[in-house]
Amino acid sequence: MVVEVNGYTIEPGANLAGANLEGVDLIGADLSRANLERANLRGANLAEACLYKAKLRGVDLSKANLAGANFRGPATNLGEAKLRQANLAGADLTGANLIRADLSGANLAGANLPRAFLLRADLSGADLSGANCIGARFDKANLAGANLEEACLYLAKLRDTDLSRVNLTAVWADEETTWPPGFDPGAAGVIFD
Repeated sequence: MVVEVNGYTIEPGANLAGANLEGVDLIGADLSRANLERANLRGANLAEACLYKAKLRGVDLSKANLAGANFRGPATNLGEAKLRQANLAGADLTGANLIRADLSGANLAGANLPRAFLLRADLSGADLSGANCIGARFDKANLAGANLEEACLYLAKLRDTDLSRVNLTAVWADEETTWPPGFDPGAAGVIFD
């Protein structure tokens, strides 16, 4: 389905690099393979949208509703994206590149993040409760004040990550989960399977 918004054609593969789409309503839109690099989508409603293989490097999705959105795929590049206070509850970010992304205060409850790259990402104050983070890379990420309660961290990498102010109550992990040196996951409430 092709949609016209603010003079832009919204369709799969569209070139929307640098577009100003602040606050637009694109519920369920198909933006697969679209170029949204550096676009302004602050406060946009993209719930259930398909962003498969979209180019999203540096996009501003602060306070956007991305609940249930599909970003699935190793080609999804959200590196350096602004996702401050975005609603990503239940979103599928499998294999996504979120290197240096700003996810501070974001709602990632129940999100799918298997094999996601969150290196140096800002997840301060983010809610990752119940998130599937199997094999996710959190190296040097800022998790200050983050809630990972009941998240699955099997095979996850958290070395060089400060976990001192992170809620890890009932987090699931295995012997392959990599923790920072000297960190005691059992004392933090982590459950080993």
